[in-house]
This record gives sequence, C-alpha cells and structure tokens, in this order.
Amino acid sequence: MENLFDLTGKTAVVIGGTSVLGSAMAVGLAEHGARVAIAGRNQKKAGTVLEQIEAAGGKGQAFFVEVTVKESIQELERSIREWAGGYHILINAAGVNASTPFFDLDMEEWDYIMSVNLKSVVMACQVFGKGMVESGNGGSIINISSVSSGPPLSKVFSYSVSKAGINNITQYLAREWAPHRVRVNAIIPGFFPAEQNRRLLTPERTEAIMRHTPMARFGNPEELKGTAVWLASEKASGFVTGALIRVDGGFGAMTL
Repeated sequence: MENLFDLTGKTAVVIGGTSVLGSAMAVGLAEHGARVAIAGRNQKKAGTVLEQIEAAGGKGQAFFVEVTVKESIQELERSIREWAGGYHILINAAGVNASTPFFDLDMEEWDYIMSVNLKSVVMACQVFGKGMVESGNGGSIINISSVSSGPPLSKVFSYSVSKAGINNITQYLAREWAPHRVRVNAIIPGFFPAEQNRRLLTPERTEAIMRHTPMARFGNPEELKGTAVWLASEKASGFVTGALIRVDGGFGAMTL
C-alpha cells in the first residue's frame, strides 16, 4: 500500500499553495515523497508552508506567481524546470470569492473572480499541461472545484459560475489528453472554513449548511490530503481521469 501512494521522484506544483486547502494538499504530497513547489503571491505564507513540509521530512521550494498573468505562470514553469528538471503533478488551488448580490455586481469584480478562479486554471493548464504532454511521461492535473459548481449556492454568483467552468475544463482536458497519459481530475470540497469564505458563514448560513451536510460538521483541510495523493499517484489512480471527486461530508448527496 505504501508503494501504491509513493510519490518519491515526482515533482508537484501547487498553485495557490499558500491557501488553507492548497497548503494542506502540498504538505500531504510532500509527506508521500514528492518534491513540492509552493506557488503564490504571499512569500511569507509560502515560507510557512515550506517549514511545514520540511518539518514533515519533505522537500520543497517557494515560488512567486501572479496567477492572472500568463507571463508570470510561464516564468514559474521555467523556474521549476531549473529547480527540479521537470514536473509531474499540478494542483490549481488559487481562488477568491465575494457575496455581492447579482444586481449590484460590477464587471470589475466579475472579471477579477473569473480571472483568478477560471482564467488562471486555463493558463496554468496551457503552460504546464503542454509540458506534460510534450514530455511523453504523462502527468496528473488536479483542479479545485466547489460544491457551488452545481447546483449553485446562494449569495456567491460569480464564484459559482467560475467553479462550474472548472468542472467543464477538467472533463474537456481529460478527454483531450488521455492519449498522452495526462490525467485531469477535480476535487469538489465541501465546506472548509478558510479566509475567503469565513465572512460568509453567518450563524444562519452555518445552521443551513449543517442541516444539508449529513456528517453535520465542517471539513478539516487535512482531510483533502488523501484524495490529492490518490489522484497524484499514477499507481493508485492511473485509470482515473475526468472525475469530479466530492469531499463534502455528504453535502452533494442531500436533498430533503
């Protein structure tokens, strides 16, 4: 079983690796032997994640990236090639949210959310996916979706639209790149309180979420590690592509 999930010799790139969920998955990959590139804007946070990786006995490096700028993603790819010689795993975990009512939504906010949540994934897949396809060695891309990708949650219109796009991109690229052994999957996390959604969790909304979550609790970021490691490992999930994997405490199975 240890060999099944062994990522020794693999290099993983976690864009948005300074976020609550991204950092947990980065540490999880490192714990299973992967060398991890933590990519984000906040280098202080990246340093903290790097310390966690090293404390777990793993190896990593922090890199700056502006996910809304393709040239920055291209520079990140070049830097990782210089550092590690190549890469095998990509996690797209950058994301932002807003609770602006639909009629009050301005296009500047819409464009920003779409740029961070959706456009950045397209660009990262173009840059890193091309490298994986051309290498001939395959690879694993893991996109981070949301329970709001469909049916959409209330109060987060732009976010919901962007995450629905993530599901579509994931399955489109899975089909296109399967002949090249590049697998593309998405994780659909349930409610994991983090910086971007904590302000939305009013007592009333929290109560509604708990009623709709059979496990009646929030998720712990540590609970995403296993899914990320499974999808990253070709030995463990080599025949899995185009999958949208729910880690949501049963939220997606609930109706009445």
